Amino acid sequence: MKKILLKEKSLRFQIMLSVSLVTFMIILSLFLFISMNRTSIRTIGNAYNSNTNLNTLLKNLSDLEYNMEHYNEYRTYESIDNYYSARVKVEDFRKNMQKHPSTNQLAQKEYTVNNLVKSFVYFSGVAVAEKRANKDNTLNFEKSMRCYRLLQNAITELNTLLMEHNAEIYLGNRSRILRLTELSIVFYVFYFLCILIFLYFLITRILKPLEEISIVAEHVADRDFDIPLFNRQGKNEIAKICMAFDKMIISIKEYINTIWEKARTENELRQKEIEMQALYSEAQLKAFQSQINPHFLFNTLNTGAQLAMMEGADKTCSFIEQTSDFFRYNLRQQKNTASISEELGIVDNYVYIMKVRFGQRLEFIKNIPEKDYQEQLPVMTLQPLVENCIKHGLLNTDKGKVVLSVGENPAYILISISDNGSGMAENTRENIMKSRPGDTISVSQDGEKNTGIGLINVYSRLRLYFQRDDVFDIMNNDDGIGTKFMVRIPKNV
Repeated sequence: MKKILLKEKSLRFQIMLSVSLVTFMIILSLFLFISMNRTSIRTIGNAYNSNTNLNTLLKNLSDLEYNMEHYNEYRTYESIDNYYSARVKVEDFRKNMQKHPSTNQLAQKEYTVNNLVKSFVYFSGVAVAEKRANKDNTLNFEKSMRCYRLLQNAITELNTLLMEHNAEIYLGNRSRILRLTELSIVFYVFYFLCILIFLYFLITRILKPLEEISIVAEHVADRDFDIPLFNRQGKNEIAKICMAFDKMIISIKEYINTIWEKARTENELRQKEIEMQALYSEAQLKAFQSQINPHFLFNTLNTGAQLAMMEGADKTCSFIEQTSDFFRYNLRQQKNTASISEELGIVDNYVYIMKVRFGQRLEFIKNIPEKDYQEQLPVMTLQPLVENCIKHGLLNTDKGKVVLSVGENPAYILISISDNGSGMAENTRENIMKSRPGDTISVSQDGEKNTGIGLINVYSRLRLYFQRDDVFDIMNNDDGIGTKFMVRIPKNV
């Protein structure tokens, strides 16, 4: 039950719990290691405390003897104060020494030192008291000095015995510490191996669902969707990911089935379209066979131009040649694009033909720098716009005026074509700018209505070719008379 409840917890909780357990185990091991070290250090330090204490006693006895001699000779207050201070220290130390005889050599030697200290303190105290009372203290002073000399020898012997005894204790403690160190190394190696094993199984249990998900993801990446679903329930992150994977696989299968069904339907429609195209091609071939051969048309026009030249009709000859070039450009232009210079050239041919037709009624003005513009645009883009301007410029005026200008800025080459007609209604302009290929709208310009297919075709081809909407615009002229078409050709496209 606890294992199931743990699985229901979030990954964050499981990872934090794992880190906390490992951290606790490491802290516990460090605490044990520090405790063992402190115990070892305390044991080694205590081995020589008795020698240190005995040296302290010897120093206090030396201070006591010195101040006794100093007072006996000079009788200063400082010496008597120092004497009693040293005596208190000696008396305090003697309270913890061996008080009874013993068969143990070390204890017996300490008992002897205790009695000698007691005698030295007694005779030195009597000698100081007699000196303070101005009595002869020679006998007690000599007795105290004899006790002090005996005491020095006894303390030296006791210190030697204690040193030997403490050395034995130290060697024993050191061997135990070495064994303890060896055992500690084995323990810590085993302990950290247990931690690593614990971490391995814990992390494996946490990451096992993720491994299963990665295997399923690899199958999905290889387009293998015939895999069993997880069907995992729960509220943690793994369960949510598994449920999301199940939904994704089901959705992909449904989507693939839909695509196959759609592909089958499209294949049937394509077969029908191929059959219809074959019928259309056959009908078109028959229609072409009933038309004039284009080569025969060009040959005929060239023959007419040569005949006009022979008869001295230079204008007629030039007209026929311009007409032939115009039709040849339209029929030979198999590619979808042309350079700006090529488009401007065909506009010149077209305008020449229109001037022959309309004479002085048509005024065509060009503001074009002498430059070779090789930037590409959809073929037959400018001629329909010029044709529209000529048509509407001559509709309601005695003299039509068409202006073709080419300029540029850092981002665009700007081509404007304007007329002096009555202009275009705002709703008509909006309908053209919102149109899509194949649309037909009612265009009202200069009081005349038409479908606007030509303008829609130009705008749609420009927009599709450059993949942007700002390449074409329709506006009124600056003086408010007539319509202006603006074509923006992006540079470096």
